[in-house]
Amino acid sequence: MKIAYTIDQIADVVKTLVLPLLDKYRIITLSGSVGAGKTTLTKELLRQLGFHGLATSPTFAYVNSYKTASGKKIHHFDLYRIESLDSFMTIGFDEYLYDAEWTSLIEWPAVIDALLRDGSLKGEVCHILLAHDEKDPEKRLMTLST
Repeated sequence: MKIAYTIDQIADVVKTLVLPLLDKYRIITLSGSVGAGKTTLTKELLRQLGFHGLATSPTFAYVNSYKTASGKKIHHFDLYRIESLDSFMTIGFDEYLYDAEWTSLIEWPAVIDALLRDGSLKGEVCHILLAHDEKDPEKRLMTLST
């Protein structure tokens, strides 16, 4: 599925398209260029789930964990600075993905693609690709796939 939206419409996009994904998938990847809206989407999702604190990009911490007022537990990863799947696993982050009580949102997931396609996680991962609309700089494009 592919949709176009503006940043002003992000709340509706999260409510109608992203929130329902949490009922089926435990891992949601967020891919796209810098400034495509990965962290903006994550912050809005956390807000709609009832998280009232400060949600920030985990660029330097690699992962931030949140517990929302609705009871949802979210790990928000930013893997931009992770160099390999081995590094990810050496740090122990792979264990986060197997905890059924938590949902993981993963920015820059390409480095762990092999793990995400592994049979034990298959069916639990949804991919969101965000991009700028080349025809209209005010719009973003979102593509959902499994």
